[in-house]
Amino acid sequence: MSEQSVRWGLLSTARINERLIPPIRTAARSELLAVASRDQDRAEGYAAEWEIPHAYGSYEAMLADPDVDAVYIPLPNALHAEWAIRCAEKGKHILCEKPMATTPEDVARMAGAAQQNGVILQEAAMMRYHAQTRELRALIARGDIGEVRVLRGMFTFTLTRKGDIRTNRELEGGALWDLGSYCVSFMRAMTATEPVAVQAWQVTNEEGVDLSCMGQMHFPDGVMGQFFSSFATLPCTEAEILGSAGMVRLDVPWLNQIGATANVQITRGGAAAPAGTFSDSADHLQDETVAYESINAYQDEIDNMVACILDGAEPVISLIDSQHNIAAIAALYQSARENRMVSL
Repeated sequence: MSEQSVRWGLLSTARINERLIPPIRTAARSELLAVASRDQDRAEGYAAEWEIPHAYGSYEAMLADPDVDAVYIPLPNALHAEWAIRCAEKGKHILCEKPMATTPEDVARMAGAAQQNGVILQEAAMMRYHAQTRELRALIARGDIGEVRVLRGMFTFTLTRKGDIRTNRELEGGALWDLGSYCVSFMRAMTATEPVAVQAWQVTNEEGVDLSCMGQMHFPDGVMGQFFSSFATLPCTEAEILGSAGMVRLDVPWLNQIGATANVQITRGGAAAPAGTFSDSADHLQDETVAYESINAYQDEIDNMVACILDGAEPVISLIDSQHNIAAIAALYQSARENRMVSL
């Protein structure tokens, strides 16, 4: 294990930085060195507030700093590809906020730049790094709930802030990109397959940006997934996986509630088979709850990036994985626009 440390730079003063700054500072072999803004005064004020040693009034200036080893990109979706490629060309490792980009072709360009310049590029879909996701994937792979039949997910809240970039068409905002991307990534990870067809419906604002999106995905072997993402409802985070011999319910599936306890309820069939005339008795079912206390998937995300950079560890989310996730989301958007099922 290397004794070096990864020196981080933040590419903008976005609010999501508040979730990443503490994990960067508490991770072993990790140091927060710099922040960049497009305004020097803003960068200096932010650096003073968060006690960051170096402040840069342009993104280019921070990328020119040879002491910055890795960059976290929390920019609007439409800017991810451009700045990830620029980071790679400057020899910086990159943790890019989800979604990695907004087209599979952009992800391919980003991956090519990372490979050409010998840097790590990974998507910051933090729930994929946490033990809850990893252990649930193993449970399903073992067949603990039989064959998966259907997956369902909800990720919603009320977004009222005017001018929020997540509702900006030019910056590729939208509830599906911001919230639904978790649901899509989760279902792909749980099934360990890619959807073969998708269909979606959306409600948009005056700019045509989706405020709510309902999506369906058809996976191989008849497995189906359904999710709802929205900026226009009360907060709701839940997911279910129903199999031929069991069921899993998650109350904090997307793992963005730092310090909370996440509960995974696992229901399995007991020894006695249902005796009801219609085979719908639930008397034989047995429940087990697995709790994950004081969750912080952002810490797991940073820890994995540091291990990848310094120790050659395997990335949790491969670039092919990210590319496939973007392909599925792009197809869902196409379906909603054209009001038809789209095959992948």
